[in-house]
Amino acid sequence: MLKNDILLRAAKGETTERTPVWLMRQAGRILPQYRELRGRLSGFKELVETPALAAEVTIQPVDALDVDAAIIFSDILVVPEAMGLTYEMVEARGPLFPEVVKSAADVEKLRVANPEEHLGYVLEALRITKRELNGRVPLIGFAGAPWTILAYMVEGHGSKTFSKARRMLYQEPALAHQLLEKITVTTIAYLQAQVAAGADIVQIFDSWAGILPPAHYAEFSTAYINRISAALAPLVPVTVFAKGAWWAVEDFAKSPARTIGLDWNQSPAQARQQAPGKTLQGNLDPCALYGTPDQVRAATQAMLAEFAGGPHIANLGHGVYPDTNPDNVKVFVETVKAWQG
Repeated sequence: MLKNDILLRAAKGETTERTPVWLMRQAGRILPQYRELRGRLSGFKELVETPALAAEVTIQPVDALDVDAAIIFSDILVVPEAMGLTYEMVEARGPLFPEVVKSAADVEKLRVANPEEHLGYVLEALRITKRELNGRVPLIGFAGAPWTILAYMVEGHGSKTFSKARRMLYQEPALAHQLLEKITVTTIAYLQAQVAAGADIVQIFDSWAGILPPAHYAEFSTAYINRISAALAPLVPVTVFAKGAWWAVEDFAKSPARTIGLDWNQSPAQARQQAPGKTLQGNLDPCALYGTPDQVRAATQAMLAEFAGGPHIANLGHGVYPDTNPDNVKVFVETVKAWQG
């Protein structure tokens, strides 16, 4: 039994005594204890792939920030690696794929990953975290949306435009669908295994949603996200976060996903109209946490007021930035917990 289940109740659409709160990327570089641990290792991937250490980092913000959930420390790019496309994490540059998907032969070589065999280190980290949390808060599992995973697999690295990946959608749509199908099947099995390993709720991150036009987003992203949501929704609540894709809220309103995450440029009031009955999550501008404590408090209260009228999980509109003062994050969390609006 969970001692604090307020986030799960909000995710299910129930009325709660206060607004639950957590932060995307809360387990990471804002915390000195994370930086100390990371400094002893060869790099990011060693931390992700060492279950006991990933569990330790997952729990750190629960202790330090008093958030209402833990999110497993991992990366969305473990999925393409499990499928046979290895990535490197280059300091100050980000992910890099030495090989990319260019052809039908490349897609054919990729496997549909077996979660226990190819992603067992994530599942073991979940099991350790679940045991060590001992019911304090729920544990969030996650995966990248198929479109965002395809974007990295085709482009090979981060990009402002992802023009190579987007070109595939125009020039070789059938090939894109073949790749998206393999990613989707892998992701469903992976998230189901995360639930079996202890995840109480799962989130699908579509980090590069906003670079697609709406028609392409519906065809190459929403359809696959909805398949994943439908497969997971009977097990746990599902959250979808499609950064920049404000037009997709109406489509997600009809999906099995229970919670819709909003970025800081989206209107909570408009989203309430587009998705009545859904739980909304978000959406403080991460840069608001650079202000003074009083400014952080005021910005948080203004954000909370915008979400009035329905279930809400407080969060940022994207991940917390690594140079954010942890004391300001605590102000954000405390302000949410004290809110009586």
